Parts: sequence; C-alpha cells; structure tokens
Amino acid sequence: MPLGLYFSPSSFTKARYDDTIKRLEAAGAGAPAGRLYHCALEADGLIQVFDVWDSQESFEAFGATLVPIMTELGADPGTPMISPVHNIIKG
Repeated sequence: MPLGLYFSPSSFTKARYDDTIKRLEAAGAGAPAGRLYHCALEADGLIQVFDVWDSQESFEAFGATLVPIMTELGADPGTPMISPVHNIIKG
C-alpha cells in the first residue's frame, strides 16, 4: 500500500532545498526507487515536502542518503506525518 509523507522541516529554505536536490542527484538518489511522487511546497519562505512512496522500506532506504545531506546543510528533516494513501487521481 502506498504511503503519503508530509515533511515540514525546520530551516529548509529554497536554497537549501535546491542544494539538497543537487546533492541527491550527485549521490545517484535524485529519482529513488519506490518514490512515486514528489512535491515541494513553499510556505512563509520555507520548503515543505509531500511525497508518495510505494512502501515504508523504500522510504527508509532513501532516508539513509537524504538525512546526512540535510544534516550537513543544517536542516532538520523532523518527523514526517505518514498516512496510507486511499486514492490518487492524475490530471
């Protein structure tokens, strides 16, 4: 069952987000296995993220690459809100 994950990390500016994406791509994790959708939202100058993953295991495998990058950039990813996906409508 797919999972929706919503992150509201502290101090995650647009510049830090863009740097994180570049570093993930350099690490070969720009399009990680199991991530179905990724959306970056801006609120009050900070980036929040909503992802849909095929499983908890896929998300955790990606976290092994993501968390050290965010920590190095000074952004605490925090604890995401995780919910089972009931429905996805494209378009």
